[in-house]
Parts: sequence; structure tokens; C-alpha cells
Amino acid sequence: MKKKQYEEQLEHLYDELVDLQHWIIGTGQRVIVLLEGRDAAGKGGVVKTIEAPLNNRYVRTVSLPKPTEREAGQWYFQRYVAHLPAAGELVLFDRSWYNRAGVEHVMGYCSPDQYQRFLSACPAFEALLTADGIIVLKYWLTVDQAQQEERFAERADDPRKRWKLSPVDLEARKRYADYGTARDAMLQATHRPNAPWALVDFNDQRRGRLNLIHDLVRRLPERIAPGKPLKLPKLPRKPALDLPADGSLWVPDTY
Repeated sequence: MKKKQYEEQLEHLYDELVDLQHWIIGTGQRVIVLLEGRDAAGKGGVVKTIEAPLNNRYVRTVSLPKPTEREAGQWYFQRYVAHLPAAGELVLFDRSWYNRAGVEHVMGYCSPDQYQRFLSACPAFEALLTADGIIVLKYWLTVDQAQQEERFAERADDPRKRWKLSPVDLEARKRYADYGTARDAMLQATHRPNAPWALVDFNDQRRGRLNLIHDLVRRLPERIAPGKPLKLPKLPRKPALDLPADGSLWVPDTY
């Protein structure tokens, strides 16, 4: 998709996202959006796109690192519970508890028994969340192997993106089919009406972002539009210049 077309469509969706956030805040909703997918699928990009027009006091992104030794000894879902939304909040999980059904399972970071227990327990865990009124939406971003390879190559070549490549990413290149098998088993075990999965084609990242945001605002159809524009009263005197007493502290005007 061309950049101009993408930006025009995104502006319309941004209006809907802002109205959606007014509804979440105004009614005290608690909303979780889980973003899962292969490495380089585009999870981080769509998170930033969703966040961009929103009031950052009421939207959070959760992207947890590798669990500590203490966390590894906890109930598996425990460290995620601490990041659940409060009233009026939208929380975006850039990877989530589904790490156990994907990366941990494929890479051998969890035992077969832990994996099977997760698939059995996850629907029950999410049922507890939704029964308490939390809205749970789950997206899997799909990307073909050839497109994934292009993005890996771009990251390897670009110093500004090289930090995105980890040893796990490089090992995952060899296990494309294994990740697909794990994904399908995960979808079959955890897709429920109360916490549904949706697949989004992210071979074209711009088109994928638009489709995902469009689906998100359609799944949450309630809106509260912002109030009428405020009319500011006139200042009592001529606007003043912001000139501190100590002028030596200014950053040089380079540009």
C-alpha cells in the first residue's frame, strides 16, 4: 500500500480510536488486546500505531522480558496478572501469556507437561477475566517465510534496526513450520467466544495495521465522541515571552 493512501485511511481510523477511548474511559471499561505472531511480523509497529492518537494516561503497552528466576517459580499467569487493566484502561500486550504456546514450546524452554497444562488452563484463566467484565481480544499477525526473511535481512543490514535481531530470532528462522504447527494447536485449544482469536495478514504491514485497527474498532462498537470544542477566554494582557532570568542555560539554536 502506498504511503499516502495508508496515511489517509489511518486518519479516519484515528478518529474512531479516540472516540473508542472516550467510551472506555467514560464507562470504566477494561480492555486487553493481545498481539501475537512470528518474529518480524509487525507487532511493535501496530502497537505504536494504535497508541499514537490516544491519551497515554489510559493506554499501556506490556512487553515483558524473559522471566526472572523468581517469576519462573510462580504460577505461570502470575506475572501477567499484575499488568491487567484498571477501569478506563486499554492494555496492549506485545506478546503475552501465549509465549508458552509459541516460543517456549517450540524452542524447548518449557516441558511438554507445562505446555499441555497451559493449553488446558488458558481458556479457564481467560474465562475468569471476561466473567469479571474484562474485554479480551486476541490477534495473530501472519507473515509468509519469504517476507519474514526480507525483514530479517533488513534488520541485519540496518544499524538502527539490528537490536531487533536476537539469538532466538535467528534460531526461529530454522523452525518456521514448527511455529505454524504450534500456532494452529494454540488456536484450536484457546479460541473461545468470550476471548476470540482473529488472524491478520501482515505481509503488507501498512495494510495489516489498517485491517487490524478497523477490526478492533468494529469489535468494540460503542463510542463516546469528544465534547464540543472549548472556547478559550481572551488573555487579560498581551502574551508574554518565555524568557528565563538566566539566559546562559539555553541549548544552542542549531537548526
